[in-house]
Amino acid sequence: MIHLEHINLVVSDIEKTLTFYRAAFPHWQVRGSGKAEWYGKPRNWLHFGDSYQYLTFNDDGVGENRDLSGHQIGLAHFAFVTNNIEQVIARLAEAGFEIAKDGAEDPFRKNVYFVDPSGYEVEFVEYLSDNPSERNRY
Repeated sequence: MIHLEHINLVVSDIEKTLTFYRAAFPHWQVRGSGKAEWYGKPRNWLHFGDSYQYLTFNDDGVGENRDLSGHQIGLAHFAFVTNNIEQVIARLAEAGFEIAKDGAEDPFRKNVYFVDPSGYEVEFVEYLSDNPSERNRY
């Protein structure tokens, strides 16, 4: 079996980034942090997650993230499954983050997109069926 363990993101500000992800994942915690050098440039890094998966944040980012409405090569978005999308939306709203884009209407799932402080688009999805043929309709 293979599963995704972590996503490593270069961000502009670790604390602002943590505000977003702490609101989305209140059960996660900082697993570790430190200082390193990446190709001659110093940076701080931090692992935020649980015992099985996490996000890595590195603060040596410069410039802007790709235009999410454009066609540049790069990360379009990544997604997390939740069992209560309304709670995720409420926590993110309370932390000052607005929905960037609503998902498509579908009888078997709800989804919504947010943009984190470094410009990464993050999707949250709640499945309303356990049937794979209903969950995975395209």
